[in-house]
Amino acid sequence: MDLSTRAAGLVFNTPLLPGSGPLTGTDERMIYLAKQGIGAIVTKTIAPKGAAVERPCIAGKGNMIFNSEAWSEYGSDVWLERFLPNTKKEVDTPIIASVGYDEADMKYLIPLLNPLVSGFEYIPRYVGKDFEEVGNIVRTIRAMTKLPLWVKMNANIPDPVGFAKACRDHGAQGIVAVTSLGPNMVIDIKNRRPLIGTADGFVWTSGPAIKPLAVAYVNMIKEAYPELSVIASGGCASAEDIVEFLLAGADAVQMLSEAMMKGRDTYGKILEDLPKVLEKYGFTSIEDVKSTKLEKKAGALEPSYPAVDAEKCTGCGICQRNCPYFAMEMRDGKPCVDVEKCFGCGLCESKCPVNAIKNVIQ
Repeated sequence: MDLSTRAAGLVFNTPLLPGSGPLTGTDERMIYLAKQGIGAIVTKTIAPKGAAVERPCIAGKGNMIFNSEAWSEYGSDVWLERFLPNTKKEVDTPIIASVGYDEADMKYLIPLLNPLVSGFEYIPRYVGKDFEEVGNIVRTIRAMTKLPLWVKMNANIPDPVGFAKACRDHGAQGIVAVTSLGPNMVIDIKNRRPLIGTADGFVWTSGPAIKPLAVAYVNMIKEAYPELSVIASGGCASAEDIVEFLLAGADAVQMLSEAMMKGRDTYGKILEDLPKVLEKYGFTSIEDVKSTKLEKKAGALEPSYPAVDAEKCTGCGICQRNCPYFAMEMRDGKPCVDVEKCFGCGLCESKCPVNAIKNVIQ
């Protein structure tokens, strides 16, 4: 099974990349991940000076990671003298340098990093509706390197397509969608204070909880600008998630939070599962998935009512308890549909644990 993928002129042996963060914050960590078979290394965000990070700064809860981290705690001199040369010596995995933040930083960093990496991921500071500053910095980066350049998009941007256009028009080959979602807040009820966070108590949220947002932004950008390389970021937790992001329009998929919640060997486990998942859904390669058109259609105005397979149904009653229209009733241990009440919303079919309900989501 061919797991390679092409992105902005680069070839990755696999489509799974680490997201920029603590797991790619030193040469030891980058080498460890590379040996699991990831397609490329994305460094922790490099700036001229290391960040002063207040601790604690990371917490996990449910299927979410909360963080109040900044960029790399090591200055660019450490990256240039130790982390990047040591990593290149040990593994031949392409390295994408995540860089931030302002124009002066780029003018200093890009010429120094250029000989040591295969591409750049530029992370702007928070961007609202005005993309002029981002566009100017992208233009500055482009003037200093011929390497592929992706711009990582904030999850809160109200106009992702407009953001992508501004980056493309000023020389970026791609977009990474999206960063962690925030600012958010998590309260420690017992101690009457934020669990972790900045001085204001704010955190940023990542993990599977934000995946639907990331999938939507990937698809919006790719459909608007097919020529752009889009790398997905936000909520990948399985081989199936990789396939979903690829169908939405991604060239590759970053993952970080799941490995922090389930263990740093998660990359290797997902890559081991990926060929089986591709085969399960009838794909012959990663490029086969990427070339498959995502079918979209408008929903019907008239309902399709649930059809219950009595042989599969276990009588658990989830469909009855969850139905927001009170349209399911258990009779002799099996659900019956009241078509006078049923709205055909599809919740029962999506929640049935044994796939005993069909006909609504077609």
